[in-house]
Amino acid sequence: MSENTATAATPETGDATAAPQTDAVTTDGAATPGAGDAATPAGGVSKAMIADVEEAMKDVVDPELGINVVDLGLVYGVHVDDENVATLDMTLTSAACPLTDVIEDQTRQALTTGPGGGLVNDIRINWVWLPPWGPDKITDEGRDQLRSLGFNV
Repeated sequence: MSENTATAATPETGDATAAPQTDAVTTDGAATPGAGDAATPAGGVSKAMIADVEEAMKDVVDPELGINVVDLGLVYGVHVDDENVATLDMTLTSAACPLTDVIEDQTRQALTTGPGGGLVNDIRINWVWLPPWGPDKITDEGRDQLRSLGFNV
């Protein structure tokens, strides 16, 4: 089992969920980066964009279903701090899923390795159980993938 603990954070309460990415415009018309955009804080660490983290998470595949965790609706929220550490609020199709370590390893591989050392410096996963996962959380793309595997969704 991982060192991460289950929490009761929910997207509805706004706890640690990703806010929409927007750019502000200054009075002279120049765009300024919005929350979650790549930025270099005073510490000199380049911060990953939330959209890039979510895209990279499509490389993390549920071992039982063979569909990525994003399209299955298992990623409830993403936050990247000033030290470029990604915290993901995630759930599983079942609280009794024995594959949390596999998903954590895939997540770490997808986000922290690659050219230049990876998209983020480290990851943390908060396993959340509220709201419970259900088939309604699957994206249209995920439904298409499941149907191609013979599932009736």
